[in-house]
Amino acid sequence: MHCTIHIDGGARGNPGPAGVGVVIQDTANDKYLHEAGYYIGEATNNVAEYTGLIKGLEVASELGAKRVLVVSDSELMVKQINGQYRVKAENLKPLYQQSVSLLGRFGKWDMTHTRRENNKLADQLANRAMDAAADVSFSSED
Repeated sequence: MHCTIHIDGGARGNPGPAGVGVVIQDTANDKYLHEAGYYIGEATNNVAEYTGLIKGLEVASELGAKRVLVVSDSELMVKQINGQYRVKAENLKPLYQQSVSLLGRFGKWDMTHTRRENNKLADQLANRAMDAAADVSFSSED
């Protein structure tokens, strides 16, 4: 199975209350397989972005994905994962290593940057998790 994973992370206050949004679609039929926001407590924006990546990769692996396309509006993280930038922040190095390790579970992976307006559902889920200070799932009734 080939999946597209849209991820977003944010913190209010940087650091502050933080959340991540993860949306996973089966690319064969555009079916949504996972739509959730996760509250991660006090964190920075960059920690939240990496946490969203990690959560998205874990869920995609659990769903049996063999190939993934990760889409994020964090240009810094995308360039770090793709090897264009080094990870200098000590607090991000373990998250980077965990992300690279998780990417190794997939036969093929790509990661691309998108503009915030093209990542609305993941952003909305991250904000809902921050608002609720709890994990949330998407409901079409909302």
